[in-house]
Amino acid sequence: MAQSFEEALAPNLYFDRNFNLDAAKILPGEYYVTGRDMVLVTVLGSCVAACIRDPERKVGGMNHFMLPDSNGDPHNPYSASARYGTYAMEILVNQLIKLGARKSSLEAKVFGGGRVMKAMSLTNVGERNAEFVLDYLRVEGIRLVAQDLLDVFPRKVYYFPDSGRALIRRLRTVNNDTIMVREKEYSKRLAKSSVEGDVDLF
Repeated sequence: MAQSFEEALAPNLYFDRNFNLDAAKILPGEYYVTGRDMVLVTVLGSCVAACIRDPERKVGGMNHFMLPDSNGDPHNPYSASARYGTYAMEILVNQLIKLGARKSSLEAKVFGGGRVMKAMSLTNVGERNAEFVLDYLRVEGIRLVAQDLLDVFPRKVYYFPDSGRALIRRLRTVNNDTIMVREKEYSKRLAKSSVEGDVDLF
């Protein structure tokens, strides 16, 4: 049975009247893990969200990340890009395990990696994000049960960790440039930051 506490790096908590559930809005670089019946929400452009849960223990979470640009080979496990992606995924997996999940029971749904910004499409950011998350899950032995990756549309994702249900809305028309601005700012932060600290690999 999942413990009743949760750990998070997502300060945007609110009550979603449509689903009659507590909700957490996940922005670029954030994650949220919970053992409660709630909804996790994010909007993706070039970024990718991994939704991972242990269906037996009803513990699940979501992250939202982008690989920083790398001058080296993005497939090189020692590149800053790959290390950052691994770090983002390991934080989510480690927090799930802290709440009682078993790695052998984890299942994943992954979304995003759209080619929605011209500047980022030139460096194939969306494609690299999508390829990275699929490779990570394969290498770590985490079962992939659903995906909606690539294409040219932003996506709004609603994920229910308790049941594993995911609702995807492809945003064919975006009324403002909030997604693009948010991801550009996130990309600039990544370029200035470095991955520090140890990452526990299981």
